This record gives sequence, structure tokens and C-alpha cells, in this order.
Amino acid sequence: QAGPALRPLKSRPATPATGRAMKWSRSRAAPLLLTVLLLWQVWSPTASLEEGFACVGEKREGCVDSALDDATSSRGVRAAGRRAAMLAAAAGGAPAVAEEPKTQWKRLRQIQYVAALGDPNANSGAGAENWGLWRKDPGPRGVRLYNYDKLKQRGGLAPAQWQFDDKDWWLEEHGLIMEKPEFPMPPGKYLVTGDREVTTTLLVSEKDEKGVQKWSLGDNAKLYDVTHLPCRSARYTPQGNGGCEPDTELEIQFPVAPGAVMPPQKGCKKVDYAVLFILAVAA
Repeated sequence: QAGPALRPLKSRPATPATGRAMKWSRSRAAPLLLTVLLLWQVWSPTASLEEGFACVGEKREGCVDSALDDATSSRGVRAAGRRAAMLAAAAGGAPAVAEEPKTQWKRLRQIQYVAALGDPNANSGAGAENWGLWRKDPGPRGVRLYNYDKLKQRGGLAPAQWQFDDKDWWLEEHGLIMEKPEFPMPPGKYLVTGDREVTTTLLVSEKDEKGVQKWSLGDNAKLYDVTHLPCRSARYTPQGNGGCEPDTELEIQFPVAPGAVMPPQKGCKKVDYAVLFILAVAA
């Protein structure tokens, strides 16, 4: 038995209320979609990759060691700040505080050299007033120990036009007598390295009221991390009232192995210095 005939559906004519509802739903969908996209970018694991690629292979200011906890690292702090800023923007909150401007570096045409004293495992300390600076590589400008007699005959004037001081003289790892570095270490911000794995900042303060200069390294680096181990340097000064001159017999004790201490000289007080390379200075 045939059932009742089906009636075709008729479209309901649009009313002003229906149009207002559709327009409202579209106006609400756009900001909702924007919020979802922002939240996805905030928690995306690739959110900070663009900041990390420049740090691969070496340690620099603003870069972090992968072994450090990202939540306490500089990258982690910036990422957390960015997340808070995006959430605030999505919720209509106040804009985020601008990041601290990055250091502008002036690259040196020639590497400069720091003669540093301190605990190799220290990240900071005092006593930078006892650090020295060579603005030129002192090695090629040095004089061989076996030529010391000739140096004395010249009144202590080296071929490179620096003056030898028999009460304060320096040796390097190949047995060359070097010119003295500039004392004290000029205050400032430097980009330093030991030409191994770590490149980071060195901050040297002005002298305080007691004449003390403080120093600190960036990225939690240690003094050892930025020490160039093959470069050895030692300062020799008179011990007591006796003489303190280079002995040509010292020649057989060179070269000195990387990281080893420099040989002693009879009648002299010896102080070994770490050598750091300066690549750039803060502009």
C-alpha cells in the first residue's frame, strides 16, 4: 500500500534576525582562529629554532650550552617572555617589554692578547688590574734566549723597538723573550676565545676606590674555557735583592707543552699567565 506522498522541502526565507546571526558568527570566528594560531605558535617546539642555529658549534653571548636547562637559559628566558607577550596580545593585554639591545661589536683587524691571572675554574673574580694586554702578537717580536747577550749590547733595545727590563721580563712557550704587556687591562667589554670550543664575552670593570678591577665571563664560561693552551707566558721578577736575568741554559727547556707551566729561573720569582685571544671589542 502506497504511503502518503512526500512534499518537497521549501527553503525558509531569510529574515533580518537570521542575517544578524550569520554576521555575528563570522565576526567571532576570525579572532577565535587568530587566538588558536597564536597558541599553536607559542607551544610549537620549533618556536625558538631560529635563535639557536647561529649558536651551533661554539659558545657566544646570547647562546646557551645544550646541557643547560632551557628554562633558566637566556634562550629559555626570551622564549618564555615571547610566550607571555603572545598570550597577552591574544587576550588583549598590554604589550611586552622590549628586549635588551644586543651588543654591537667592532671586529679587530689583528687579534689582541690578554695575559690573565685567576682560578682556571672561575667564571668571575677580582684582580684584573694585574692583567696585561698585548695589542700586537709579542711572539714574532721576541728575542731568542741565545741572543740575550746581543740584546744587552744594544742597551736592551730589541729589533722590534721595544725595551727590555731586566727587573721585569717575559718569556713565551718557544723560549723567546717578549716585550711586557700593557698594564692594567683597559676596562671594557671584549669578545674572547681560547681558539677551542668557547667564544664569549669578557667584561672588565673600572677600578674601584681601592684600585681593584673585577672581571666576568659570559655564558657561565670558565677562565680555562677561553685560555689558549698552546700559548704559554710567564713573568720573571727579582726574588729578594739578587739579580734576575735570562739564562741561556733555559733554551733546552723549550718549547713548553700546551697547558704546561713555564720553567723557573734561578734568582727570579715566576708567575704563569693564561693567554686569551680578543676578537672584537664592544662598539
